[in-house]
Amino acid sequence: MPDRLRIIILRFGGVLLVALGGLHLAVTPIIARFVQQSASPDSVNWLTPPMLLNHVVVGILLLPLGFLTAYAASSAVRGERWALMVIRATALTVGTLPPVLIGLMGTRYFGAVPFVVATAMVCFASVVLLAAAFWPTNPARGRPLT
Repeated sequence: MPDRLRIIILRFGGVLLVALGGLHLAVTPIIARFVQQSASPDSVNWLTPPMLLNHVVVGILLLPLGFLTAYAASSAVRGERWALMVIRATALTVGTLPPVLIGLMGTRYFGAVPFVVATAMVCFASVVLLAAAFWPTNPARGRPLT
């Protein structure tokens, strides 16, 4: 894979993660309304705070994760160890999300458009990030294969 393509993929993956964080934060009030409309008042009082905490924390954490991924892209392609660590840790983390989501949640939520969009973004990001993060560098250019 050419270096320039790897950089583009890694940066785009980072941008997708930032977008996913934004989407996560944007749908938080929608999910809160859904819980309020679908549950008893006692259940709403019990379910809403942890749901809000989860969505806000995950959404906020995705923002710097995506930014760091995009920021480290060029350095990772050059073989700089700190950047490879960032990129590979991100890629492995994101790569675990699709099977965990499907395993824990099944397919019953795929009727909700935001869920489908978020899942598609995570699946695409995981595939391209894993490929670009672990693609061997070219030893002819004097960079180590790490």
